[in-house]
Amino acid sequence: MTSSNLPLPQAALDQAFTSARTFNQFTSQAVSDDVLKQTLTLAQWGPTAFNMQPARFVFVKSPEAKAKLKPALMPGNADKTMAAPVTVIVATDTEFFEHLPTQFLAMDVKGMFAANAAMAGEAGFRNGTLQGAYFMIAARMMGLDCGAMSGFNADAVNAAFFADGRFKANFLINLGYGDAAGNYPRGPRLAFETVANIV
Repeated sequence: MTSSNLPLPQAALDQAFTSARTFNQFTSQAVSDDVLKQTLTLAQWGPTAFNMQPARFVFVKSPEAKAKLKPALMPGNADKTMAAPVTVIVATDTEFFEHLPTQFLAMDVKGMFAANAAMAGEAGFRNGTLQGAYFMIAARMMGLDCGAMSGFNADAVNAAFFADGRFKANFLINLGYGDAAGNYPRGPRLAFETVANIV
């Protein structure tokens, strides 16, 4: 059976990619918990190896949670993060394999990862990063804007939010309804010939 998928309309491609921006400033419009749940539910359909789904998401919204996050931020990221309606901590579950028996039914692969910490760490980080990217695209499709960041102290975030050590922070995403006044001029993208070849 062949796929019946067709290319999406240009407006959808623009919203998800070509017109989307990294936002540094957001309007005062709140992001509801329901929208966050819908966005994550959509993003979770993105593929991961063995359906491992290692990403874990903390939605930092409350003043108390923001206060916990602020000391871990680079100074240049602090103000915009505190002003964002939501900051998402995208983390990796280092023991994601505990869920494999219920999430990947084709074969038993839990032991393969449980017995090899290096392989589990590499696979978890790679696939969790993919899930973070899926989340950003899903957010854009839901009408939200994103500002991803790696400018933070991961150890400090882990200490503040993941004290038991099982989850490890990967990157942060400021999330809301963007205010273009805070945008920098958009940078160019490398040419196809620079980044790819067809063999």
